[in-house]
Amino acid sequence: MRRRLLLACALALACVAAPVAAQEAQLASVLGEVHERYGFPGATAAIALPDGTVVTAATGLADVEAGRAMTPETPMLAASIGKSFVAAAVLALETEGRLSRDDLLSDHLGDRPWFDALPNSEAITVDHLLHHTSGLPDHVHMSEFQQAWEGLVSGSTFDAEDLIGFVAGREPLFEAGQAWQYSDTGYVLLGLVIEEVTGQGWHDAVRTRLLDPLALNGTVPSDRPDLPGLAVGYVDRDNPFGLPARTADGEGRLLWNPAVESAGGGFASTSADLVRWGHLLFGGEAMEGPYLDRLLDGVPVDAEAPGIHYGAGVAIYADTPRGPVYGHGGWIPAYVSSLRHYAAHGVTVAFQINTDVGIADDTSDLVPALEAALADLAISLIR
Repeated sequence: MRRRLLLACALALACVAAPVAAQEAQLASVLGEVHERYGFPGATAAIALPDGTVVTAATGLADVEAGRAMTPETPMLAASIGKSFVAAAVLALETEGRLSRDDLLSDHLGDRPWFDALPNSEAITVDHLLHHTSGLPDHVHMSEFQQAWEGLVSGSTFDAEDLIGFVAGREPLFEAGQAWQYSDTGYVLLGLVIEEVTGQGWHDAVRTRLLDPLALNGTVPSDRPDLPGLAVGYVDRDNPFGLPARTADGEGRLLWNPAVESAGGGFASTSADLVRWGHLLFGGEAMEGPYLDRLLDGVPVDAEAPGIHYGAGVAIYADTPRGPVYGHGGWIPAYVSSLRHYAAHGVTVAFQINTDVGIADDTSDLVPALEAALADLAISLIR
């Protein structure tokens, strides 16, 4: 009797594993075709199905010179997808009663010596920062920041407040709340707000509220050059940051300090972790209490593109051929990531690539092509 029971259990497990293996083979095939067409070093991809099943695949090399293969467990810098973690932590703190989106920024940071020099300093709210409607410039695209890059990333320590100095004393882009303009600087300020409210480093606040409870063990702070197992990234030799084409040394240690991103991103992750995060976040299961109405309460990005909005750390595409799409993209020198949730189908897709060649300068359609291919595969898997 016991042997028959064990055999029945084994057969049941095999029936579950077989479809997943077939789905992984399909994903690997699609990813491999895109790899062959575009010739990038390597990539990982993952799909989360409506029931939470995660399908993963990898292609190419994590280290071209060493011949190290990319695997689904290989982490890469997730860049601005980290904004979704930062914004979710702010919403969690609001649920806890520790802050409100309507709080003035001055309520939390008004005593900082640089505060009065911020554009729109007295009018900015937490909500403006979440939605990129603060009127703050974006330090990342300032020539002064790019010229200071080498000094900022070569030191052993890093102070996020150094980044604020690049916008201090400048004219605002517009009155707070009156328009939209993407600003990493605004999310750096949100990181400081989180620290002020919690008494924790902002990475720790995200970890204790989100990463640990959701068992996102493949997502870690990108706060130092020596990130274990990180895929080596590759950039164009003519990049604005003066980086060599291979952005890591022979041991895989980054030649720059990713802590410079601060709360504008701030994490290394895997496609599998990112897709699980998207599945839980947009499924309403990432935090206690209701939050989706606050997460997806978007503002228009451009009057000429009425279907595109920005919520709390997430982009919202209200009307696409595949229905509403929620998510975020990520770019940082040598790494590109994408997270997309297709709400009408209940599927989520993520991928990461260890190069930005042709992507940072918009000369390649690789990202939209891969997003489309993976979305179509994900939707086909549930039909």
